[in-house]
Amino acid sequence: LECLCRYEIRKMNEKNDNTIESDNREGEKDLCKEIINGIACREDLYQFFGHNDHSINKIHFSEVSQICKDKPCQLGIDEAGRGPVLGPMVYGISYAPLSQKQLLVDLGCADSKSLTEKKRDEIFDDICKHKDNIGWAIEVISPNVIANNMYRRTKISLNEISMISATNLIQEAIEAGVNVAEIYVDTVGKPESYQTRLKSIFPSIKIIVAKKADATYPIVSAASICAKVSRDHAIRAWRFREDDGIETEYGSGYPNDPVTKNWLSMNVDQVFGFPQLVRFSWSTAEQILESKALTVEWEKTEETFNEQKILKFFAKSPTKSSNVHTKKHPFFTERCLSNTNVL
Repeated sequence: LECLCRYEIRKMNEKNDNTIESDNREGEKDLCKEIINGIACREDLYQFFGHNDHSINKIHFSEVSQICKDKPCQLGIDEAGRGPVLGPMVYGISYAPLSQKQLLVDLGCADSKSLTEKKRDEIFDDICKHKDNIGWAIEVISPNVIANNMYRRTKISLNEISMISATNLIQEAIEAGVNVAEIYVDTVGKPESYQTRLKSIFPSIKIIVAKKADATYPIVSAASICAKVSRDHAIRAWRFREDDGIETEYGSGYPNDPVTKNWLSMNVDQVFGFPQLVRFSWSTAEQILESKALTVEWEKTEETFNEQKILKFFAKSPTKSSNVHTKKHPFFTERCLSNTNVL
């Protein structure tokens, strides 16, 4: 988890619209993030999501106004797309000065699930227009990242992925200059353990984690709307890199949707599985793979050397005059690797 938390967003306020940042550990592409600035309105979201590399996460932070830097602010967190087998999960934050609580109410901020799509879009547009008093940010967590982490040898659950995303969005908001005084979070798992964990990371900030926080606190409602509108646009703008002819009528994306199930069955490749839109780790996808994809038989590694007891590794090294040679592990032999003490 520690390595996942080392997301670095050092160029938030620079004019680079397309910056790729990743952990220094080579080969872990699921740690990469694409950071795109310049989203000033809802129309900009299509360009934001138009990139067809869906194997990495995408992040956007709105520009932090001077008011939000000078005055103590409340910050809300919520997500959209936690349950679907298709598409990304989006975490959103929204922040505003404590003195602007009524503004959020006046804009009609409420739980995004209780609003029509048209109303959500209108409120999102209003949030963007009030950029001096309201800021927001999103992290679009790729289906690839979700599945890869859940399939790791040491599995990382969706709850942990959510916690990591929320924690990093808070941290980056603070580092960007937001004067965060209060944090309100819609719960992931038990509110008590989540709140304790956040409090240990941000001890000087008032933190409230509650169920249905998106229906109770307008600042969380605003975050919920930003997350939901962003996910809707991400799905609409999705471009299949696997095949231009893939049918785009895949229903709601939820596992119990017959249209979604049928789409999954019709778009499974016997060797490569599903397009990147699909979360392979969901049981719905796994069951279809088991019934329709080819069975893979992994070749067993041949043991060409006798396993030694662990104490052998601490035995005295042979002298230079000794003719004893330790046999190389096949891993090194097959790759023509040898030891050297000269660079």
